[in-house]
Amino acid sequence: MADKTLADLSVKMRDIDFAMLSTHTRGGAIGARPMSNNREVDYDGDSYYFTYDKTLMVQDIEANPQIGLSFLGSSGIIGQRPFFVAVEGRAELIHDKAQFAAHWTSDLDRWFEDGIHTAGLVLIKVHASRVHYWDGEDEGEIVV
Repeated sequence: MADKTLADLSVKMRDIDFAMLSTHTRGGAIGARPMSNNREVDYDGDSYYFTYDKTLMVQDIEANPQIGLSFLGSSGIIGQRPFFVAVEGRAELIHDKAQFAAHWTSDLDRWFEDGIHTAGLVLIKVHASRVHYWDGEDEGEIVV
């Protein structure tokens, strides 16, 4: 087992924009959706994702805030090993426009035309409790 820190993982995660966010559905299944982390790459155990408050994902989080995130980096790049990160954590739904502004990037305007004033906008904050990583040779786990 390797002994990486969250700062080490942040460097390796720098170019990963998308994660699969998995929730527990009301029917007991696992629902997964691709979500952009908006290039917030200084990973400290918290991730942020924007969505609309009427989605099934938000309903799942309201019922059970325990979620999973999956990241894949360096896939398909010749000469580089793939890098996988699996996060277990707790999601919090934020409706505060000041928090929206703190995590907003212009790339989000494509999805949310009225910016932080988009009706029904919600920010999902995921606080990791456990992070597992693999890079083809090393693997390890960080308890946050």
